[in-house]
Amino acid sequence: MKFPIVIHKDPDSDYGVTAPGLPGCYSAGSSFEEAMSNAEEAIECHIEGMLADGESLPIQDTIENLKQEYDFEDETWALVSVDVSKLSGKAKRVNVTLPEHILHQMDTFAASHGESRSGLIANAAIEYMAAHR
Repeated sequence: MKFPIVIHKDPDSDYGVTAPGLPGCYSAGSSFEEAMSNAEEAIECHIEGMLADGESLPIQDTIENLKQEYDFEDETWALVSVDVSKLSGKAKRVNVTLPEHILHQMDTFAASHGESRSGLIANAAIEYMAAHR
C-alpha cells in the first residue's frame, strides 16, 4: 500500500514527517533521505500496532484530497510504499482459483509495481475490506 506523508523542516530542526492518513504516526530524520526511510519504518511499526490491537487499516486518500483537508502549505508531499502483507504474523499458504486472464493481469500489474502476486492480493483485500466497512 502507498501512504501519503508530509515532510516539513523548520530552520533549526531536523526534517519532520507526518502521515495524515494514519493519525498518531510521526517520524523524523536529519536529512530528507533519512526522513523518507524513517517514515517507512514508522508506518510499518504503526500498522503492526494497529493490527495487533485488532484495528482495521484506514483507506488512504489521495495527496490532492489531503492537501485540501490539512493545512500543510509549504511542505513536501510524498508517497511511501509499505508491503502490509509482510506485516503482523506468519504467512499462510492458501489455494485460490482464478480465471487465467485475471491471473495474468494481476501478475503483470504486480511486476510493474514491484510487488509479488501474494502482496498484491493481500493489499487488495485489505483495501477492499477497509472500503466496505
